[in-house]
Amino acid sequence: MDSDMALANRHFLGVERSATGRAWTSRLADERLALAIAQREGLPEIIARVLAGRGVAPEDCAAYLAPSLRSLMPHPHEIADMEKAAARIAAAIMAGERVAVFGDYDVDGATSSALLYRFFKAAGSDLRIYIPDRIREGYGPNAPALKRLKDEGIDLVITVDCGTMAHKALGSAADYGLPSIVVDHHQAEPALPPAFALVNPNRMDDTSGLGQLAAVGVTFLFVVALNRALREAGWYSNRDEPDLMQWLDLVALGTVCDVVPLTGLNRAFVAQGLRVMQRRQNKGLAALADVARMNGTPAPYHCGFLLGPRVNAGGRVGRADLGARLLTTEDAAEARALAEELDTMNAERQAIEAKVLEEAIQQVEENLSARRANTLPPLIVAAGKGWHPGVIGIVASRLKDRFERPSFVIALDKKGEGKGSGRSLTGVDLGRAVTAALEAGLLVNGGGHAMAAGLTLREEKLEDFEAFLSKRIADDVSAASEARALKLDGAIAARGATRELYELLQQAGPYGAGNAEPRFAVPSVRVVRADIVGKAHVRVILAGEDGGRLKGIAFRAAESPLGALLMDKGAGLLHVAGRLSSDEWQGRRDVQFTIEDAVPTRDATP
Repeated sequence: MDSDMALANRHFLGVERSATGRAWTSRLADERLALAIAQREGLPEIIARVLAGRGVAPEDCAAYLAPSLRSLMPHPHEIADMEKAAARIAAAIMAGERVAVFGDYDVDGATSSALLYRFFKAAGSDLRIYIPDRIREGYGPNAPALKRLKDEGIDLVITVDCGTMAHKALGSAADYGLPSIVVDHHQAEPALPPAFALVNPNRMDDTSGLGQLAAVGVTFLFVVALNRALREAGWYSNRDEPDLMQWLDLVALGTVCDVVPLTGLNRAFVAQGLRVMQRRQNKGLAALADVARMNGTPAPYHCGFLLGPRVNAGGRVGRADLGARLLTTEDAAEARALAEELDTMNAERQAIEAKVLEEAIQQVEENLSARRANTLPPLIVAAGKGWHPGVIGIVASRLKDRFERPSFVIALDKKGEGKGSGRSLTGVDLGRAVTAALEAGLLVNGGGHAMAAGLTLREEKLEDFEAFLSKRIADDVSAASEARALKLDGAIAARGATRELYELLQQAGPYGAGNAEPRFAVPSVRVVRADIVGKAHVRVILAGEDGGRLKGIAFRAAESPLGALLMDKGAGLLHVAGRLSSDEWQGRRDVQFTIEDAVPTRDATP
């Protein structure tokens, strides 16, 4: 296979400015490291390059290629308050107290809630799930909802994927006798809310080093600690102890969808969880996979682009609890009905999103034109009245991709209050910046983590907030922009882009945030067919000088310079860059090339 590969040099083909305006560089800083890995481990050269490009030392390759929870799982008590929280919940289970989980309405919150529900049930206890309505209640715990839970007879509430900044709501709950335990991962202030325990590796006083975990990852460690506490108390002397590994499919789904780095423990969670997902033991996930027409072995792509958006759909445009209900049901008929309802809601979400995105892009481009500046500002902000708060996070992500700047989209209501959601670039900690804006008095509420944040503000504070955040993140954005070169792991001939190569590359997966999928250049190809499919995707057939042909697709590229180049019949030979992806349909297992960039060969400096 290596004979089919023209492996990249430090600066592949001298491409300095492409259709997307990026230079192409090699991810691999030292060719000798790849050679050492290949020789030491007996690995194909391309796998050795992928590992070396991600900083894996030769002696660590075996463990990296087979990430195991046994070697990477920390003791849960390393996280502050974990032992205290587990002891309290164990006591509640054994005493028959009524416990509720208050979860966020996104995938991370739904999977965290479902994980706790399934553990409680397996341990012989009930758990009430409460997911707030995004529109009526907003993000995080709120006093009226907690009061309703207390009035229902709930003795103790656990918040998951929220609660770290809920000082007022949790204080009110404590006042009327409802103690709380927070299990979260969002950035925290020095002052913590009045919870009985606050389990969050991103507490400023936490020394666990586990701040990269999604909330569902923290919840899994909490379940491990809780299970241990129950075992030590003799709870399992007359009942079966649950197998915690059976729920790693939920952990994998929440981890991928919250876009946390797929490194270390997160990578092990996802690798093991995808194997569990393949067994289709969770009836809700199995039904959702069928409704989403999911083909092939479960992969991060399926979690992030097929399953996750549908789990999210209920919280975005419909009933917030549908995702958690789907992930907890044991009834196959109910699972199918819920999956179909979420699929319908997802289609509705897509239509709403398209409209808000169009208006947001128009607003941003008009504002940029009015600035008459040659460079983009460090922050992109779009705000509109009547925008649906359920899609602002997705639209912010689209703006971030389009303008390559951290982006906020804010939905303003008739009373002059705005709900905002932001997405960031690698190297720009948006959660910490929003926390600083909250501390500066510019926000009603706000928080998040490095790559995503949410907020509530008054409309009259919008300009001050934008100015504050722009100034705070300007240097980090500048550094991130300088590092925006397209980093390639190598170059492959068109006939070398095979299913065999794709499956070989999966040995170094799973890939995702913080562990980028391998990117390659395919040099000197001609577009022999091009058309627009779906929602502005450009589909092509590429022909190489070696006689090989390769299917390719550039997502959401129809109106971009990249799409124009691919559709240009007179473009001649191109160098294209992107990722190999699986193409499975009706039993056929092939590959296609996801095109991220291209340049005419005449424009590439030799």
